[in-house]
Amino acid sequence: MTTMTDASVREFKMPDVGEGLTEAEILKWYVQPGDTVTDGQVVCEVETAKAAVELPIPYDGVVRALHFPEGTTVDVGTSIIAVDVSGGAAPAAEAPAAAPQAEPEEEAEPQGRQPVLVGYGVSASSTKRRPRKGAEVPRQEPEPAAQALQAELNGHGPAVAPALGRPLAKPPVRKLAKDLGVDLATVTPTGPDGIITREDVHAAVAAQAPAAEPAPEAPQAQAPAPAAVPAPAASYDGARETRIPVKGVRKATAAAMVGSAFTAPHVTEFVTVDVTRTLKLVEELKGDKEFAGLRVNPLLLISKALLVAIKRNPDINASWDEANQEIVRKHYVNLGIAAATPRGLIVPNIKDAQAKTLPQLAEALGELVSTAREGRTTPAAMQGGTVTITNVGVFGVDTGTPILNPGESAILAVGAIKPQPWVHKGKVKPRQVTTLALSFDHRLVDGELGSKVLADVAAILEQPKRLITWA
Repeated sequence: MTTMTDASVREFKMPDVGEGLTEAEILKWYVQPGDTVTDGQVVCEVETAKAAVELPIPYDGVVRALHFPEGTTVDVGTSIIAVDVSGGAAPAAEAPAAAPQAEPEEEAEPQGRQPVLVGYGVSASSTKRRPRKGAEVPRQEPEPAAQALQAELNGHGPAVAPALGRPLAKPPVRKLAKDLGVDLATVTPTGPDGIITREDVHAAVAAQAPAAEPAPEAPQAQAPAPAAVPAPAASYDGARETRIPVKGVRKATAAAMVGSAFTAPHVTEFVTVDVTRTLKLVEELKGDKEFAGLRVNPLLLISKALLVAIKRNPDINASWDEANQEIVRKHYVNLGIAAATPRGLIVPNIKDAQAKTLPQLAEALGELVSTAREGRTTPAAMQGGTVTITNVGVFGVDTGTPILNPGESAILAVGAIKPQPWVHKGKVKPRQVTTLALSFDHRLVDGELGSKVLADVAAILEQPKRLITWA
């Protein structure tokens, strides 16, 4: 992982923490240049499209430079932090003497300019955070000519050599620039640490319009076209609106839901059921010593009911393989539980849930929920799900029409449980009632199969002794 000529300096690159993801956003740095780190110590927290993950450093040493500020989205494989593993910071003091040599890119690396080599241009954050690096000024000597040429074009100094890397900009800004036909390498950044903002892109559009049509009246004729896209940003009132970048977990969820809604033909069925006996069983289990220290609630029995229904109707636990035109039936159940978190909706799953006893299932559910609330859910915990439960009832909602998670064929929505008048043993009595909704992929689940699964879940919740007779 070392990319510097100084053998004592190790470069830690952004790892693939999401099994195939190409980038991650740096949420928080836990160390600063000059800090001592040890093997296994967490140095930063990053967010991928699936989860927030803490990254440990794999060696001992002293932090030499942080290549990117918090809030920057970095490609996998890009160096994010340099660590001196020699046991001291002496190499940093030697670097200025080597700066005037013929190869400034290689010698500049110990001073926090490694992004030049990995595709992100010169990073100004390291010199700002380490005042003692004022000695780096001589390193800028090879660049004045390029800076002067760039200044003639657009006054943008930091992006001296676009061919060596791409300018710093967040994904929404990159998309805006692409839509407007703006080359980010020609845009002057005004954001912190040299990050290009939306306003910078709009400014570049405005600056380019007169140059394209020098005739006095031509710019007026062309003005409406570029102004049509940036108009919303120009009229943005910070006191009346708040703009939140769509990224990380929320961005991935949005893409997955859109993909699911427009690829899998959804069918949703509903059933209203008396769950009074289930609630009584929940109270009894709370006092059972087998569940001591475990969280016992209706979701536990609902989960078990769905697992029993899947055992009775195994075709529901499958996926559609479009490439091979096959239905893949799963002989295991990775039970997903939808959880709302500050970073967005996530669906971690309990692996091999069908093999767990009721106490084991209660323990797994409790751990899943607490981990999600603390933001410690790993990407692996959210992969490989086969069927999902979403409990909209906790928000007081009666029911809904849930969208399938990609790769799954069914999702069960559980509504609020509340007392309602119900005909019980020939008389109208107040009973605890809820509404269940089952959405399924109609390519591989027909109405008969979907109805059987939903009816089985309802029957178990109405008469929970079926957990024994049907198991």
